[in-house]
Amino acid sequence: MVDKVVVSGGQMTVLEAPQKEESRSHLNPTLLPGRPYPLGAAVHKNGTNFAIFSQDATRVELCLFNSDGEQTACIALRERTAYVWHGLVLDIKPGQLYGYRIHGLWEPDHGHRFNPNKLLVDPYAKAISGDVDWKAPIFPYDLASGDDCKIDEQDSAAGVPKSVVIDNKFDWGDDSPPETPLADSVIYEVHVKGFSVRNPMVPEKLRGTYAGLAHESSINYFKKLGITAVELLPVHHFIDEGHLVDKGLSDYWGYNTLGYFAPMSRYSSSGDRGGQVREFKEMVKALHAAGIEVILDVVYNHTCEGNHMGPMLSWKGVCNATYYRTVEGDPRHYMDYTGTGNTLNVRNPQVLKMLMDSLRYWVTEMHVDGFRFDLAATLARELHDVSRLSSFFDTIHQDPTLADVKLIAEPWDVGDGGYQVGQFPVLWAEWNGIYRDTIRRFWKGDAGQLSDFANRLTGSSDLYQFDGRKPYASINFITAHDGFTLCDLVSYNEKHNEANHDDNKDGANDNESWNMGTEGPTDDPQINTLRERQIRNFLATLMLSQGVPMLAGGDEVARSQRGNNNCYCQDNELTWFDWDLDDSRKRLRDFTSQLIQFRLSHPNLHRRKFFQDRQIRRKDGNTVIQDIAWYNPDGNQVGDEVWNAGWNRSIGLLLNGQTLQVTNEEGKPVIDDSFLILVNASHEGVEFTLPPPLVGSNWYQVIDTENIDEPFAKVVVDAKVIVGGRSLKLLSDETPQS
Repeated sequence: MVDKVVVSGGQMTVLEAPQKEESRSHLNPTLLPGRPYPLGAAVHKNGTNFAIFSQDATRVELCLFNSDGEQTACIALRERTAYVWHGLVLDIKPGQLYGYRIHGLWEPDHGHRFNPNKLLVDPYAKAISGDVDWKAPIFPYDLASGDDCKIDEQDSAAGVPKSVVIDNKFDWGDDSPPETPLADSVIYEVHVKGFSVRNPMVPEKLRGTYAGLAHESSINYFKKLGITAVELLPVHHFIDEGHLVDKGLSDYWGYNTLGYFAPMSRYSSSGDRGGQVREFKEMVKALHAAGIEVILDVVYNHTCEGNHMGPMLSWKGVCNATYYRTVEGDPRHYMDYTGTGNTLNVRNPQVLKMLMDSLRYWVTEMHVDGFRFDLAATLARELHDVSRLSSFFDTIHQDPTLADVKLIAEPWDVGDGGYQVGQFPVLWAEWNGIYRDTIRRFWKGDAGQLSDFANRLTGSSDLYQFDGRKPYASINFITAHDGFTLCDLVSYNEKHNEANHDDNKDGANDNESWNMGTEGPTDDPQINTLRERQIRNFLATLMLSQGVPMLAGGDEVARSQRGNNNCYCQDNELTWFDWDLDDSRKRLRDFTSQLIQFRLSHPNLHRRKFFQDRQIRRKDGNTVIQDIAWYNPDGNQVGDEVWNAGWNRSIGLLLNGQTLQVTNEEGKPVIDDSFLILVNASHEGVEFTLPPPLVGSNWYQVIDTENIDEPFAKVVVDAKVIVGGRSLKLLSDETPQS
């Protein structure tokens, strides 16, 4: 039984309720003062210290639960230090389930929503057990009337996940981060469950789990593919949204966070009482041993509690006015820069501390190598405008723990002025949405794309060169989890999201896609060949562009979502990897692997500095050449009048391997092959007259996307070469090694 809450005239009175006998007898709990730091539950030799921040609370109760989810004790934390309520409870060991009930004012019109009838997950919980029951009274207000200002006095404990005390000990052995330079990285965006859940080579018990991702067959696949890092879709503990549960769906992507310190228990083969923490660490250790980094997609911009009509599960009941940004002059309602109903109040020092503590925890305790920040523009909003000088950036930049980790921003949110591609500060890389859109339009054959295509292919210097950043600030991608897969990008003109049960209204309408002549799968061999070639064009462009390529997991085997471009709620075969590959998909996988390996073996294809049009003299002592040059098909360099000509869809790009402007660890200049990239986005073949090779007497063709069967066939080319319709050739100036 919990204390009863009586509201009168906007004031809340707490009436002490007698505890059941079982509540007083749980292990005969003895409470000591404990310490205010660290926040969360910290195990000591004689018990566990509990600490939680709540600036406006009047009383904080720690509730303990048995393995059946029954509350067995409710202990008032008597000590409060700098708004942190704390106490050490003797004999509490790892595996203990707990939660909080927090008392204070119920004044929604003033931003206060304390309701001790609602059990709360610890914002610093290191593990979370159980799921939300949307049929339980988890809303803090009277749901029947819909009046969010009328308090609900029903106990929510049965429907709320429980926090778990964990044992943080783990033998990391000789684990060390691969420390792959960002410039030399190839990132693979992947879903923990979707990757292995159907893989017959993974033991059934491990499929779809952290252990499945770390299984020998998974790691062998990553190594053969050649990627250097996996970027995991959210693994912070999240919940399924109520409206999805009502439709028989679930949250698949995971952008609905309940715990910023807890790995998602759904991906654990070791249970949810702390085993998920150990299993996650074992996954990281195994990937590191294979030289593969782990980057987490983190959602620090909003939580799972929604707007003022949402449930009360954690922060809303811990200290609503602290954790959420409310509307100025109307604190009953939330600011929503995220499209989810709420926005975390990163301007508040405690919220900023929580995010920083979370980041540090995942680096120091879980050994991850970097983060991709979802809707990162939201985190940079000081008042309403996005600020490059926000406290969030300042705090991250001065933190030595985060000095060596990869920081990647999704540089936009849904608020006004939220599209900030190219505007993040030094030390940050960005998902380059402009790259994605331009490459799609160019290969689709849109007019007037040549100038923008040239910028994207060479590292987007127009976005990143003039603020202290390098080409690797651009995370290049053509597809990601959000939107069409690469297979669907060349197979559908329109989205087909009917499976989401939202009348096909969700998801982006503007996809810059082209179905090549028919919507969806077809038996037409001509269309299928064209689609295969177009996929190769996209992959080759991605891997030959300066910057850092990010490959969406499954694109290398033509994974399809049947035209659904918003599979956030599809935890099924629509999103899971299909490991039964036909010959076409095997060819594509091998093509992608060879392409990645080729990129990584040539520093000229992932430069650390922008091109400067620096001139050097050829070996014959006469001709002056530059580090980069653009050529028309007639062999002449591109003039100003050509760049914006709507008709031009064919161009050659020369990358001078003699002008990388970097040295190796021994201080010697790094020199590489020079390359000539010939691109033809028109539907007919185009003859190119080639400039003289920079080294030797011949150009050698090393990649041809038109040749489906042998795209890497190495042949000498003459002074003129035909690039097939909608295809790409890569030429090298040195004799390729067999």
